[in-house]
Amino acid sequence: MAAIMGDVDHDVVAREELRHNPLNEVTASVERVVLADGRSLVRKELRAPSSWPSAGAPGAWAASTDPRHWNSWRREADVHRDAALRRSLRGTGLDLPGCEVEDVGTPVTGAVLWMEDVDGVPGERFDLDDHAALAAGLGRWQAPGPLDAPWTSSGFLREYSGSKRVAWELLDDEVAWAQPLVRDTWPPSLRSGWARLVAARERLLRVVEQLPRTRSHLDVWVANEVRRPTGEVVLLDWAFAGDGAVGEDLGNHVPDAVFDLFWPAERFEELETTCVESYLAGLAEGGWRGDPDLVRLGVLASCVKYAWLLPLLLQRAGAAEHAAYHRPADAQHLYAQRGLALSHLVRWCDEALATAERR
Repeated sequence: MAAIMGDVDHDVVAREELRHNPLNEVTASVERVVLADGRSLVRKELRAPSSWPSAGAPGAWAASTDPRHWNSWRREADVHRDAALRRSLRGTGLDLPGCEVEDVGTPVTGAVLWMEDVDGVPGERFDLDDHAALAAGLGRWQAPGPLDAPWTSSGFLREYSGSKRVAWELLDDEVAWAQPLVRDTWPPSLRSGWARLVAARERLLRVVEQLPRTRSHLDVWVANEVRRPTGEVVLLDWAFAGDGAVGEDLGNHVPDAVFDLFWPAERFEELETTCVESYLAGLAEGGWRGDPDLVRLGVLASCVKYAWLLPLLLQRAGAAEHAAYHRPADAQHLYAQRGLALSHLVRWCDEALATAERR
């Protein structure tokens, strides 16, 4: 589908609010709308920090006017207007949704994305073949290396992971670890393992930052993926896109599928192996001739992004209700699955550090 779909009839006759992160100051709304001519589109409204009626949502999800900041408010609009980015996806097995960008007020105060309502299999229902197709597409797209543009983010992993405000002191709190939901569902080795990961945060960040750089989506996970009937995987929500390490996108895709209960934790290694092998094959098809060990290192060291998650789960273990990606979830099942997934990330951490030490 073309980047610009033609003149959009803005006469909306029906609206349905779609799931999104309400804490992110960048996003004013996301809706599926039906227009007077019968078309269904996804309408996403972006707002600059200065255009919010109050101080906005300060803290971890504050918007920025800096185009290189990981949460720059205009980035997604700029992505959809960038013909070079769209061309870079051709023939890779990945795609962008068709989109028209409408400036609201002025180009520095707001924008509305009128996007294609993509038909296909949503990432939440991907089978192993779909995950493999996504990984191979990422490899083909990222093989040429960086794609620098005025809107590309820089330093995403360090800035995003460092923006999370959690009760780190709970990692050493006996009462927190004795909570039944934690004590009865998490592997006994997880506590010491996570302590190693947290202690190694700076080392892991440096490992990732020293790896070969490439164009990256930086929010690759199942809720941002739809596979068309023709086979291409459409990536949604390019709000963080920019510079990343080889393997970094995959290091987000695999754990997130498990954390939000879209893939069983018991099959974590199967998903990991399939995706890494498919990604390496895609890189080779795209002409990348680098060291495959560096690619695997990029996947594994990306575990540092999740250092904040375990203390947050300790903090929430006593809650009356639990959810996974905004859906109610059985607490025992949720914590058991996440405990297994967190243990896999400890393995990633240990292997990444050992690999980096040998190099």
